[in-house]
Amino acid sequence: MSDGLQRTLPSSAGGTSAAERWLLRAVMGALPGAGFEAVLWDGTRAGEPGGLRVHVRDRAALWRLARNPELHFGDLYSEGRIEVEGDLVAFLERAYRALEAGRRARGSPLLRFWRDVAPRARSIEAARENIHQHYDLGNDFYALWLDRDAMQYTCAYFPEPGMTLEQAQRAKMHHVCRKLRLQPGQQVFEAGCGWGGFALFMAREYGVRVRAWNISHEQVKYATERARALGLADRVEYVEDDYRNIRGACDAFVSVGMLEHVGPENYPALGAVIDRTLAPNGFGLIHSIGRNRPGLMNAWIERRIFPGAQPPALSQMMAIFEPYDFSVLDVENLRLHYAETLRHWRARFQAAADEVRASRGEAFVRAWDLYLAGSIAAFTTGSLQLFQVVFARGENNDLPASRRHLYD
Repeated sequence: MSDGLQRTLPSSAGGTSAAERWLLRAVMGALPGAGFEAVLWDGTRAGEPGGLRVHVRDRAALWRLARNPELHFGDLYSEGRIEVEGDLVAFLERAYRALEAGRRARGSPLLRFWRDVAPRARSIEAARENIHQHYDLGNDFYALWLDRDAMQYTCAYFPEPGMTLEQAQRAKMHHVCRKLRLQPGQQVFEAGCGWGGFALFMAREYGVRVRAWNISHEQVKYATERARALGLADRVEYVEDDYRNIRGACDAFVSVGMLEHVGPENYPALGAVIDRTLAPNGFGLIHSIGRNRPGLMNAWIERRIFPGAQPPALSQMMAIFEPYDFSVLDVENLRLHYAETLRHWRARFQAAADEVRASRGEAFVRAWDLYLAGSIAAFTTGSLQLFQVVFARGENNDLPASRRHLYD
């Protein structure tokens, strides 16, 4: 992690004070029906006995947790100062539900302090640093646990039971291409292309030409080399630049997994980019993690994993479309598909944990396993959604009569 967290445990010799016991009860009281038990360093307990327990190893950890668990739990867990006994995903699911119930009930004064911090800036200059912190960790690291075919770091699609991650990612890419009604010879613009696998897929499978923009130097370098190796460099071009600088004309505009980093304040700018580039009869698709109502990303994930991230509500996404008279044609929610994608990623990450630990340390492994487990829990509890929004210009009448083309 960026600030080099070390797994060193402060001393907590002796028992707990009356204030610390009260604080433990107050924290658990803010999480009604939590369904787990909290245990302090001297064995003091609160909550509901059962198969799930969270162990707080030192008094400083307890006080940090009480100030803001959403912000500090992740660091404390990464350092080994908090341990979870039992299934981590199940624990996080219960914690998320209990926190939401506590906020609805507004029964605890602690909730006034448990607020997510505002995300970091998302200007062109800041966006480069935000992306560098997450995506430039090393291509070899991501190759350990993403799909082996296209290195897709976005939600896969599992229309059939028992699909492998590779099969589900191919199914996702086909699903998006059918929604865009891609035809050979068309020009596609892709905003935020990751390691370039989707651009290569569109060129190879649908015969289109693709220009793809990305501000991660490592990803663009990897994608360019892969296009050259596959003999697709004449049909796929990767541009190391910000989406706000996209110029030219296209028949289809697609963005898969970028909007989470854009920020609502920049949605009109993204809409302006699409408006100046998309052909009159073109189609667009935005695929993004989202929320049922406006809110901020979990503070720890925004600070340690995804700087600047803020998944939007559908109402916020309309700021992309409404000013430019784009018609929303289709909205699909793939929330549970993302939970399944994350289960695959986490299983592969855990299988490679020893290799990651050897190069990056125990705290890094614990942090990323928590991030993946917490993301599963966020999608299974409905804290996060996954939206695919298809749109076209308001005067475009060249529209399909049904959704049959998506599934034939």
